[in-house]
Amino acid sequence: MAHLSKCGPLTKDNVVSAYDLIKDYVHRTPVLTSQGLNRVASTPQTAEALAGTEYEGREPASPRMNLFFKCENFQRTGAFKIRGAFHALLRLVATVGSVEVKRRGVVTHSAGNHGQALALAARTLGIPVWVVMPAIAIRSKIEAAESYGATVVFSGSTSQEREAVAKRVIDETGAIFVSSANHADIILGQGTAALELEEQARALLKENPDLSVLGSSRENDDSKLAEDRGGPLDAVITAVGCGGLNAGVATWHGAGSRTRVFGAEPSFDGADDCRRGLAAGRRIDTVKSLTIADGLRQPVAEIPWLVISDPAKVGGVYGASEAQIKSAMKVLMEQLKVVVEPSAAVALAVVLYNEDFRSTVACEAGDGWDVGVVLGGGNTTVEVISKLYQDGG
Repeated sequence: MAHLSKCGPLTKDNVVSAYDLIKDYVHRTPVLTSQGLNRVASTPQTAEALAGTEYEGREPASPRMNLFFKCENFQRTGAFKIRGAFHALLRLVATVGSVEVKRRGVVTHSAGNHGQALALAARTLGIPVWVVMPAIAIRSKIEAAESYGATVVFSGSTSQEREAVAKRVIDETGAIFVSSANHADIILGQGTAALELEEQARALLKENPDLSVLGSSRENDDSKLAEDRGGPLDAVITAVGCGGLNAGVATWHGAGSRTRVFGAEPSFDGADDCRRGLAAGRRIDTVKSLTIADGLRQPVAEIPWLVISDPAKVGGVYGASEAQIKSAMKVLMEQLKVVVEPSAAVALAVVLYNEDFRSTVACEAGDGWDVGVVLGGGNTTVEVISKLYQDGG
């Protein structure tokens, strides 16, 4: 990848520059709303629902939220990762030279979505590509990477095992490593999802102010206008795996923005490394969880951590259980009529079920919050979904 010294800093202006570079290669994915999901999100959980959880005996929070779903499951290759992949490769070609990049090729390691994205971007630009994937990766993700022209090399499931195999490929081929998140060019590319979401939410609210939690009063209350509020949304929440998307969204909104940025992780078996790292005051560099959210089985990377751990940029990271993730997937299918992979449902799971997050909204929101929820990807199959719900779901 382009050396960090040749990358622009993580700023809003550089997200705009990234978008100008990649917009002809990516889809402008839709933003969907649902009155039914707004009601679900704004209804307190029952005491019965909290029984047996860490929130048992606690008064359920009563937030008011209207949700705006940025549907990256409709993106090319089925996930937001194509944004960072194209930006990284286009910048690499610009700094290293097309001939050299095509001679050496590129390599990455991935649970699936970044690998597919890099494979398609590389094929589009005529660059050879190797993708290191866990042998237990979902078969459809492996086949997709291969269909886009990647040479897939298998590894163990942990990030350390994947990194070791990627290093071997580099030693054998001379390929240039393209990180899934630990590079400014990737983060800036992912941040373009937030740029689009803000523009689309502003347009939706201008056309129909009743989509806001404030209703038609938004039109008449100058203090609540998007320009005065620093953006049309009060908050945006994304899943956090290696952290590129969350850091990109936080880069777009910037420190001190009226739009708060939050992260969401699976809590199963230590997959919530970012949340635990924030509590401990240090980045956790190992994750060995086999959470159903397979795209989030890696620790947050070093550069995204610098953004996410800054409380001026990210307001917090919250966890969701496996059962809550599956419930959120089901709600999305039934209410929004969209199919997402488990990793993409984690953000909604936090919105609907994490009492700490819901209490934050209830305490800080006043009249309520308009919340952007980034659905990161939809790379799953009927067989995988069926098995999830057969296994106690």
